[in-house]
Amino acid sequence: MKSKFGFILIKPQLGENIGACARSMKNFGFSKLNIVSPKFSFPNHKTKVTSVGAFDVISKAKVFNDTKNAINEFDIIISLSARKRDIHKRHISIRDFIKILNKKKKSSFGLMFGPEASGLSNKDLSYSNYILHIPTSKFKSLNLSHSLTIICYEIFKFMNLKKFNNSGKKVKISSKSKVTSLVNHLLKLLEKKNFFQPYEKKQSMILNINNLIYRLEPNDKELRILASIVSSLSKKNE
Repeated sequence: MKSKFGFILIKPQLGENIGACARSMKNFGFSKLNIVSPKFSFPNHKTKVTSVGAFDVISKAKVFNDTKNAINEFDIIISLSARKRDIHKRHISIRDFIKILNKKKKSSFGLMFGPEASGLSNKDLSYSNYILHIPTSKFKSLNLSHSLTIICYEIFKFMNLKKFNNSGKKVKISSKSKVTSLVNHLLKLLEKKNFFQPYEKKQSMILNINNLIYRLEPNDKELRILASIVSSLSKKNE
């Protein structure tokens, strides 16, 4: 399914940005890169250096003279823009983007990014189905490779939900009766040490101990360790 996604860079200005984009693409398993009218001789030395181990993505990249030809192989084009444009296109959030991916699983997607300095032109945006905005704080100037990395990650997460939902081996949480045994053990030892002073605050102190321990979700092994620690601290030094 990853072959159904391609990344289209329109008039990129810096070789190192393309190299960083290729590196992010390879990190998340993508390889299809189309470049339109780069502002330098592509690929240059900086492109290769910043791509690190992803120069194979660079070497397979296709270079085009215009946007129309670069988008032809895709069914749906999603353009990235830092600001909302006054054009008749649907502006979507990342959540909307994921919903579209889920509904159109058989479609191929081209993700289009504009020049670093100016972003996509209205003409380039006119070729897109949707305009995707990555939310940021007041400062909205995301680096080209950073924007692409976020999108790669979101697609990767969508395609690997089981990996993200799998939190590892699930350990059974101890029953409250076992937690109560630990608390009772602790309270008895604290009583012997005259911990509850002044006496009129004893119930309040016990309530605080309950709030602290009962909100934990330990497993049986962790409870045994806690009980051992409490018992060891209560023993007199020889």
